[in-house]
Amino acid sequence: MNSVLQSALARPPRLGAATLVGLLVLASFASLLAGLPPGSRLVMGSLGLGSGVTAVALMGAAAVLAARWPWVESLFGGLDRVYEAHKWLGVWALVFASVHLVLQSGHEGWEVAPILQLPRPATRMVRQLSFVAVMVIVLLALNRSIPYRVWRWWHKLSGPLFLIVVLHWLSFRSPIALASPAGAWLATVSALAVVAAAYKLLLYPALARHAEYRLESVSSNDTAVYLQFVPTGKAIPFVAGQFAFVAFKHDGLREPHPYTIASAAGADGRIAFMVRALGDYTARMVKQVQPGLLADVYAPFGRFRRKPDGRTEIWIAGGVGITPFLAWLQDPVHAPSAPVTLFDFTTPGRELPGAIDLPALAQARGVELMEVTTGPATPAFRERFAAIVAQAGKEGVQVNVCGPKGLLDAVRSLMRQHGVDERNLRHELFAFR
Repeated sequence: MNSVLQSALARPPRLGAATLVGLLVLASFASLLAGLPPGSRLVMGSLGLGSGVTAVALMGAAAVLAARWPWVESLFGGLDRVYEAHKWLGVWALVFASVHLVLQSGHEGWEVAPILQLPRPATRMVRQLSFVAVMVIVLLALNRSIPYRVWRWWHKLSGPLFLIVVLHWLSFRSPIALASPAGAWLATVSALAVVAAAYKLLLYPALARHAEYRLESVSSNDTAVYLQFVPTGKAIPFVAGQFAFVAFKHDGLREPHPYTIASAAGADGRIAFMVRALGDYTARMVKQVQPGLLADVYAPFGRFRRKPDGRTEIWIAGGVGITPFLAWLQDPVHAPSAPVTLFDFTTPGRELPGAIDLPALAQARGVELMEVTTGPATPAFRERFAAIVAQAGKEGVQVNVCGPKGLLDAVRSLMRQHGVDERNLRHELFAFR
């Protein structure tokens, strides 16, 4: 059995956004139809009511994914994939909620009654507010132009707004009784969502794995900063390539942000991050951080770990995507046993902070380094990529990418051009950070 097949068999199946949405839609409509009279299942009212059931289920699942429970991350293969699914659950919840709003959710042959009786004006207001709640949650989540510090506090309203949606389901006159299949399905999803939201809002800061660190040294330029921390107590174990949420205990920098860890785990518990000034918060951080600041580090997250299997490795970094490869270069556990080439795509004027000597790190680990400043269409990059594939064979290369989507798409195209299978590619959803 060759190494490629062994790698494929060793890779556990991962749940994706499309699969999860499909399963929830199927379960929602199946549970509704199972409780309706046989002669009135395939009517327009079923589509409207089923869409409402689906919207609640999708929102509930989104709340569960947002709790950052480790078992959920394992199911999806990384927190970046979890948040991608979280986003699409919200988008489709709004779609199905819109269908539910437009279509009549009743049929003359159904016996209807609310699970929770409210005054008629209150029922009407809750119905209208529930759609507004879904719309506000989704639009806030998708609007990337909102400053993070504003978005974060607005997004905390998702939990209370979801309770309005649940109240609409309970007070809505429908054939869904609490003991019916659809009632049991919605009750289960809603209960899980409420528990998840309560955990994330109230218990996460205390129960999630985290530790306090002190900022020991700072190396910065106009566009980036390299931060080295030492633990004030017990350190958090992590694997090179993972990331953490960092919240400084300093006014103006208290917002927790995710950053890839730029160092390998060591006996002294040190941890480092390399941060680009790409937004309002990170630009402020680059200017304000100084040694001595304390920070809470929540970690580890992510599954972008190096997995040497004897194949020739190609590492491709775009911009701040160099960060996990900095950790890989320092990892004492997995020293390169096969040829490794690192393509570092950089933009002139966005050099690394002075404390990071990338050529020296690559030379010390026997990694070939090629810096590219003109994009993935650069002939030198494409020619070197082709030469590596020709030498190792199209099944003998492992491609690892961390960078913007445009770079990832270009690499995929180059792989197809040279017959390298998609299964030989590992990457993270770079936009998550």
